[in-house]
Amino acid sequence: MYNLQIGFLGIAAMFVLLMLRVPIGATLGLVSLAGIAAIRGSGAAMGSLATLPYQFSSNWTLSAVPMFLLMGSFAHHMGLTRGLFDAAKAWLGWLPGGLAVASNWACTLFGAASGSSVATTSAIGRIAIPEMLRRGYSPSLATGSVAAAGTIDALIPPSIALVIYGWYAEISIDKLLIAGILPGLLTAVVFTAFIIGLCKARPELAPMEDRHYTWRERFALVRDVWPLPVIVLGVVGAIWSGAATSTEAAAVGAGFSLLVAAGRRSVSWDSMRRAFSDTAGSMASLFFVVVGAVLFTRFLALSGVPDYIASGFASFGSTWAVIAAMVLVYLLLGMILDPIGVMLLTLPILIPVCRKLGLDLLWIGVLVVKLVEVGMLTPPVGFHCFVLKTVVGPRVSMAAIFRGAIWFVAVDAVVIVLLIAFPRISLLLPGFMD
Repeated sequence: MYNLQIGFLGIAAMFVLLMLRVPIGATLGLVSLAGIAAIRGSGAAMGSLATLPYQFSSNWTLSAVPMFLLMGSFAHHMGLTRGLFDAAKAWLGWLPGGLAVASNWACTLFGAASGSSVATTSAIGRIAIPEMLRRGYSPSLATGSVAAAGTIDALIPPSIALVIYGWYAEISIDKLLIAGILPGLLTAVVFTAFIIGLCKARPELAPMEDRHYTWRERFALVRDVWPLPVIVLGVVGAIWSGAATSTEAAAVGAGFSLLVAAGRRSVSWDSMRRAFSDTAGSMASLFFVVVGAVLFTRFLALSGVPDYIASGFASFGSTWAVIAAMVLVYLLLGMILDPIGVMLLTLPILIPVCRKLGLDLLWIGVLVVKLVEVGMLTPPVGFHCFVLKTVVGPRVSMAAIFRGAIWFVAVDAVVIVLLIAFPRISLLLPGFMD
């Protein structure tokens, strides 16, 4: 059997296993080992299993991932993010749909310290959604705004998805993290404009806030959360200026988060235990999937599938055909798989195609992460929607949550079109780092 045929059979077997709900890490590993054994023999398969996981886990660049996760865990469990929604509400609550707008920006700020969009969605959702429901907000708007805003986390540094993409594509992770800033802020601004416009057109969705904050109250609430933006700006500034690599900046951010929490007397053995436990659990889950993806990459490289597909797309000579196919594939896969899984599943084929066509991999990386995060909102999986269902319980139906999320999927489509039409949005800030 030709190697190319084995490669395509392996891809087909992978999708069958995924439809049978086999975990994605196990699926990638099993298909890869069987495929390598068929092409090169069982000895080569066992050799890959013995060496590739170690090569991945010992990679210095990827040590930024646990450090960013730890920074977010320290900030969350030690109370550094506790007042974000209250501060955002004080400054933005007077707008139409003000509490939803405040939730949007609270998620954006939380995401700048978290590295996990699920953690952002859950943390802000627990605070913001009950208050919006209590004030008479539409359940769909209340849940949809938080579910959608949680996806911004994947673009705003620190972003685990961007680190993984940069490592795989072998491009500058520092530049990639900076490249996500403007697209992330653009998403937050477009979401804000949509919420305000929707609530002006349909005032019954969100009663106007009757509480008026004085300037003194607003600045007092800002004082409660000042450490968080300082930490975030310090991390981003260190990466942008070249004073530190992403790994070094992440370690400093985690250390500074712990020092600030200690200074505010919010450090306890329990908070330390939960922070380290969350980080270890998240890293273990990620490690399992990425090791499977590394093996899958080796299998596809041996089969020749990426080169075959890349040559096929290159023969079209159309960048837009590749971009359109990429958008369609990521949106479809995002409906049934988690973002990191989708990314690692497709990058072995996408990256060679983009290199063949001379596409900027920084720009493509931002698009990929944006697209996979949209999958966190779309049924039937829509993981952010299920996270919020655990937060709100029986007060809001699953159908209402998905209905609210779909509004923002439509808005995200506008952002994606802008990012495709104007690559400069993603490439402007990294250009200053040269």
